[in-house]
Amino acid sequence: MSFSHFTGRRTKVRRSIMEGFDPLLSIAVALLLIIGTLLVYAATRSWYGSLGLDPQYYVKRHIFNILIGGVLAFGTTLIDYRLLRAYTPIVWGIGVIGLLAVLIPGIGREINGARGWISLPGGFQVQPAELAKISIIIGLSMLLSERLHDGDQPSSNDVLQGLAIAAIPIALILVQPDMGTVLIISASVVTIIAVSGAPSRWVVGLLLVALLGGFTAVKLGVVNDYQLKRLQSFVDPTADPQSSGYQLRQSRITVGSGGLIGKGLFNGPQTNGRFVPEQQTDFIFTVAGEEFGFLGSGAILLLFLVILVRGFRIARRSQDAFGRLVCTGVISWFAFQAFENIGMTMGLMPMTGVPLPFMSYGGSSMFANLIGIGLLQNIHARQRG
Repeated sequence: MSFSHFTGRRTKVRRSIMEGFDPLLSIAVALLLIIGTLLVYAATRSWYGSLGLDPQYYVKRHIFNILIGGVLAFGTTLIDYRLLRAYTPIVWGIGVIGLLAVLIPGIGREINGARGWISLPGGFQVQPAELAKISIIIGLSMLLSERLHDGDQPSSNDVLQGLAIAAIPIALILVQPDMGTVLIISASVVTIIAVSGAPSRWVVGLLLVALLGGFTAVKLGVVNDYQLKRLQSFVDPTADPQSSGYQLRQSRITVGSGGLIGKGLFNGPQTNGRFVPEQQTDFIFTVAGEEFGFLGSGAILLLFLVILVRGFRIARRSQDAFGRLVCTGVISWFAFQAFENIGMTMGLMPMTGVPLPFMSYGGSSMFANLIGIGLLQNIHARQRG
């Protein structure tokens, strides 16, 4: 076999994969990335400029994170997702090691009350909990799909083994503590179990355990003070007027001030005045509300809806149970995280410190989100393979 024939075959394979990507999914993600970049710049330019620093500091790093995430997403599509079964223990193990590392003094770094980051050279940070979402989804999907592959439904023993796979990283994330990420992962776990065809009593039982566990944690004082104050501010915005209550109140004012069409990009008084803390990360949607208004914010929600619909379409058309469960886990992750983030900016959900997928500033979140999209495109490209 000649070298030209070999390289030609590789080019054909790569081209066929690219042609197998879902175009609407790609366009929706690309538009959210572009809009998010503009919003990050709008949220930080005036603030950093007023401090005598580079107004483009955050937007440059945000673009760099997108480029790295894009490379990771494309790399995810090169390996047939069906081969991921063999690498699942390695992926899961790396996720657990990362979660253990953040708890080691001198390695992990605490931000906003949670010890969940590892500092890297160049001022960059990695949040292992974000990447753990992927390892849990793949691990649980692999285990529950084994029975489905043979035509049987997962047994209670299979579900227990799957819960054990998810419980270890979830417990490590709780120690940080990062309740927002735990809620997102839990939503994905419950959704995967429900779609797998496991007995419905497991889904009902897990939901009841989550409710009772949250209530017990608050009563026993397991929840940290800052987390409790966030819950109190959700119930009563005046409960903590100098911290979480202030942030929630300013967030709602900023979103509502945009009206129908908004103040215009870079023209938001609340945003330029830096009235909302952490606006480039967890509260990026407030910038959209003020500067793009109701119509612009609605367009963002529509783009998220496109991603969810296309993801469910990929799951429905998947030819094997593993691909279907992975798609379901990724989509439920995106759906719940977007709902939680946008809901907390408007006071409809408690503040949990989770970023808005594809739009908020943050490297680990961006990497994980785009790897998730890479998994969806991987499964879509090989549906007929």
